[in-house]
Amino acid sequence: MTVRFALPSLALLTSTVALAGCVPNAASADGGTITVTATDDGCTLSAVEAAAGTVVFSVTNEGSSSTEFYLLSSDGSSIVSEVENVGPGLTRDLTVQVAEGDYFTSCRESDTAEATPEAFTITAATGEVEVDEERAALLEQAAVTYKAYVQQEVAELVTATDEFVAAFVAGDDDAARDIYASARTHWEAIEPVAESFGDLDPSMDLREADLAEGEEWTGWHAMEKDLWQPEDGSYAALTTEERQALADQLVADTAELSERVNADDFTFEAFQIGNGAKELLDEVATGKITGEEEIWSGTDLWDFKANLDGAWEAYVVLKPAADLTDDALGAEIEERFTALEDELAQYGSLEDGFVTYSELTDDQVLELSRLVEALSESLSQLTAAAIG
Repeated sequence: MTVRFALPSLALLTSTVALAGCVPNAASADGGTITVTATDDGCTLSAVEAAAGTVVFSVTNEGSSSTEFYLLSSDGSSIVSEVENVGPGLTRDLTVQVAEGDYFTSCRESDTAEATPEAFTITAATGEVEVDEERAALLEQAAVTYKAYVQQEVAELVTATDEFVAAFVAGDDDAARDIYASARTHWEAIEPVAESFGDLDPSMDLREADLAEGEEWTGWHAMEKDLWQPEDGSYAALTTEERQALADQLVADTAELSERVNADDFTFEAFQIGNGAKELLDEVATGKITGEEEIWSGTDLWDFKANLDGAWEAYVVLKPAADLTDDALGAEIEERFTALEDELAQYGSLEDGFVTYSELTDDQVLELSRLVEALSESLSQLTAAAIG
């Protein structure tokens, strides 16, 4: 999902994932809950500052459609963490651990709406904070392990993208169509990380429905449409030069993504991993399960499975720390993962391919949606359990 943040006069200050900095594992003495009230016109926070440490944004949607809430770094574009798919009348919590500094918050009422960030300040922590050394060690290992996972997925994405664009530019459409879905799984598995780079995600993964007026359409989905062209005569096929330009841009963006995740200062906070697992399920709920992500190719179930696999990896690295707080949560999460995996397996696999989205019946989509919602609810508790 691509986010548009309108913040004049601020340049992008960092090319790494938006980091909160090193903070204690426990909440600071002044830590607490910030109430966020979202409407169709934006959102109102109960406070515009909080002390460093663990902060909870409790987002209540009083609007008429689903909303999203973001905590952004000082550049106003890079995402520190987010909560999506907050339906009307619902309340969802976003738990973060943040260091002293300047941030922004933002919410929006629709995928195509412009989101205007508002300043938010994290002040110095006051008082002493007890640090659970066992938990801290487990979270440090989780960050190291997950970083290696992300880097491996991006390395495979680079290779698969090169193979895909070679076929695309050569006009070997059958080969490009065969590669398309499997190549994108490496993107989908780490989608929250990729989205945290505010400049790369729109260039690489923007859907046609999310295009702003006059905006240039680049990335995977522009190429997808040219490979699965509408049959109503409304679409003009790309020229060889236009295909080459799209291919060059995608290769360059993918190389830039690789450079950023392999930078020496690229790292994660535990809350970003846990919230990312939940975000991946939100991606399924808002795009893949509706057939809106791969509208031309119908390959949404490949993306679905990749999002699910990425969420599982995030859960696995955080499980030891989460078990210190609630060892029953892990059993619940794993049970719900298994139920969803078993249901999805009826329609194929990454190895053998999946049926296209249009082949699913309404009842099958409904059952997948029910299982996604159940797992999503369990994963929403993972971050708080892990950081304690």
